[in-house]
Amino acid sequence: MKAIICQAHGLPNTLIYDDIPEPQIDAHEVLIRVEACAVNYPDILMIQDKYQVKPDLPFSPGGEVCGIVEKVGSEVTHLYVGQHVLALCGWGGFAEKVKVTAERVFEVPQEIDAVSAAASLYTFATAYHALKDRAMLKSGETMLVMGASGGVGLAAVVLGKLMGAHVMAAGSSLEKLEICKTYGAEVLMDYNKDDFKERIKEATNGKGVDVVLDVVGGKYADPAMRGMAWKGRYLIAGFTSGEIPKIPFNLPLLKGCAVLGVFWGRFSKEEPEAHRQNIKALTKLLVEGKIKHHVFKTYKLNEASKALQDMMDRKIIGKAVVTIS
Repeated sequence: MKAIICQAHGLPNTLIYDDIPEPQIDAHEVLIRVEACAVNYPDILMIQDKYQVKPDLPFSPGGEVCGIVEKVGSEVTHLYVGQHVLALCGWGGFAEKVKVTAERVFEVPQEIDAVSAAASLYTFATAYHALKDRAMLKSGETMLVMGASGGVGLAAVVLGKLMGAHVMAAGSSLEKLEICKTYGAEVLMDYNKDDFKERIKEATNGKGVDVVLDVVGGKYADPAMRGMAWKGRYLIAGFTSGEIPKIPFNLPLLKGCAVLGVFWGRFSKEEPEAHRQNIKALTKLLVEGKIKHHVFKTYKLNEASKALQDMMDRKIIGKAVVTIS
């Protein structure tokens, strides 16, 4: 079968498109014929050996797939051959077939096409866990999303609006921010032009923001923290800037605010029932058309390296998806 292969850690241009053997499943796994695989920032980190999860070489990147179940392990009882599913494989998704532990596989209603399904699970599940479980976001609160045009960021904009929050979106260009506006952002902040402190003060009448969701890190974390309201919640969800910020501890003290980590991957394993209920709720919202993700572009399997490079170059707004025929 065809796959994108990482033989040695490096940048996207070092990946190889070639044939590999079909995966062999054990009693607790299923084999999925991949129809679509989302492109996510952890894929870029993983091929460079910079991610907390480190698969053995060689491997295929791609951690979020939609497809059809082809084989079912002898101990698997809730899945069947021919079933339309979403799977959180972690890696291996940039391939024609992938094996996945059954507990990481979820049925997809027929009303949701493969590209929409693949574009939604990882990002919406991360954002939902952040806003619902960690921040306990309330209707009427003000939320600032850093990196709002990315996958998790735009999902947070959509969910924040749905949950009744006043959403502020921060991004690096007018084009990206206009997309955020169409998905519900009320206040737009340009990293390259706006004074964060003044914009937050102006937009909140001096109160500050109740919740910050930060997937960027770097130099923007300090002004965002300084813009927190009393008893606000600062959610750390990633460092796409490439820099892990050092936040002065006096700021949370003075703001009476909480700094909360958002590690959805571990949450899904540590609290599987809570995670499953979140997925169930999100699937219902997708079917009802209440949430959707902006798909920037679809790429063929042999173009997956280009998709990862476009993400590194910050060209992607929303989600990119690799499709496998």
